[in-house]
Amino acid sequence: MRLDRDASIQAIRDRTSPWDIVIIGGGATGLGTAVDAASRGYDIVLLEQSDFAKGTSSRSTKLVHGGVRYLQQGNVSLVMEALSERGRLLRNAPHLVSDLAFIVPSYVWWESPFYGIGLKVYDVLAGKYGFGRSCHLSRKKVIEEIPSIQTEGLRGGTRYFDGQFDDARLAVSLAITATQQGAVVANYTQVDGLLKDEDGVVTGVTATDLETGVPLTIQGRVVVNATGPQADVVRQLDKPDADPIVTPSQGVHIVLGRSFIPRDSAILVPHTDDGRVMFAIPWHDVAVIGTTDTEIDSISLEPRALDHEIDFILSTANRYLSRPALRSDIKSVFAGIRPLVKAGNGAATAALSRDHTILIDPDSGMLTVVGGKWTTYRKMAEDVVDQATVLGGLDPAECHTESLPIHGSCEDWASYGRLSYYGADTTELLKLMAHSDWGEPIHRDLPTTKAEIVWGAREEMARTVDDALSRRSRALLFNASAASESAEAVARLLADELGKDDAWVTDQTSTFHELANGYTVD
Repeated sequence: MRLDRDASIQAIRDRTSPWDIVIIGGGATGLGTAVDAASRGYDIVLLEQSDFAKGTSSRSTKLVHGGVRYLQQGNVSLVMEALSERGRLLRNAPHLVSDLAFIVPSYVWWESPFYGIGLKVYDVLAGKYGFGRSCHLSRKKVIEEIPSIQTEGLRGGTRYFDGQFDDARLAVSLAITATQQGAVVANYTQVDGLLKDEDGVVTGVTATDLETGVPLTIQGRVVVNATGPQADVVRQLDKPDADPIVTPSQGVHIVLGRSFIPRDSAILVPHTDDGRVMFAIPWHDVAVIGTTDTEIDSISLEPRALDHEIDFILSTANRYLSRPALRSDIKSVFAGIRPLVKAGNGAATAALSRDHTILIDPDSGMLTVVGGKWTTYRKMAEDVVDQATVLGGLDPAECHTESLPIHGSCEDWASYGRLSYYGADTTELLKLMAHSDWGEPIHRDLPTTKAEIVWGAREEMARTVDDALSRRSRALLFNASAASESAEAVARLLADELGKDDAWVTDQTSTFHELANGYTVD
């Protein structure tokens, strides 16, 4: 089943009875909630103001993990939940999630035994969901696994296993899964108001189809605010004087060539100068290094990395790399905003809980979910739907997502190589690649083919060059300059699929050039 925006908008316009649940927000939490609720048999509509996973949910560290740092903080319950969910996600989406070896290098004699003990506890907590057992590595073995490691003073290291994934591709797969389960999902559909009855109870939303400007009135028994960092904006549609509950924190990552992490093992720096951990991971054909934790005052759909954040990542990473990375080595830099739940004691954002919180307004009944992380998106969604069914007086139904395969799941995914994240769709994609010149890359420095752009438009609701190069493919993260250079060619492919004219191509090309500039480093 394909994602068809025109059909979704028509289904919304044709609806005469209330939906069971109206979900605002098409990131990890909103999409997960749509999958869960639709698979229980409820009538679901999901509205996203931009593109699926446009914000936080496409800007993660690309890890599905229990959270070693949360164990250090003593949050054992969150670690255990995350480890369980990590195992379920690997089983349900094997084409998008894989195990990854992490090495904690030791430069002081006590580091290996110290971290080794903690990671043994991590193994125990993972139980049957473990990806592999941790162990001590000799100096020689560490160098063998990470040839780019700084060898001066290196004594050895500790290896443990966690998971990695492609966040935006998972989001698209969840949108398709939700549709397969009967949900209606639409991107570029902005909620701009709430419907209420005479008692002030929320009974739906007003929205605008941003492609046509047509207003939409959507009734629902329950309205779920799953907008992440934008949660307070939606809450203030309900109550303009509502106190903010989100403390936004910005995390930045830099992308380097794969030569900086040439093998299939990642580096974990367990304690940076700001008290966080830092990861240097192989991902697709690049190396991703991050992240920072910077409190910010304003929230944007396109947050920008600050110079001091980039310098901090480089200086920290270069302590562990034999060949120092320079600003000129950075292929792309991206920033994301964490929707952390506000603390009452002024705690730093690095110390705030990554647990999710569900709030139901006592007057309007609007349900808001904030916090959490990709690894636990399924459990967050289950909790949201459990609450929503009671709130809306819906007939109770059991959750099915613990074992529900995510779109694309198949046994032979590994045989598809670079295209493995398309999973079961790869066979049809290969047919497109055999058509004309669509099997050719869109740019000499990018792996993305023309067929993947066409596929994104036809099957995955890609509506803009940004959608195609940032989230349906990951070209913007792989190499921002090359992605920018390919923008016009991509716009023309999309225009042919979406029925757009030359003026649209020009506008899209210009808009993407400006966007991509924010992912490059001077």
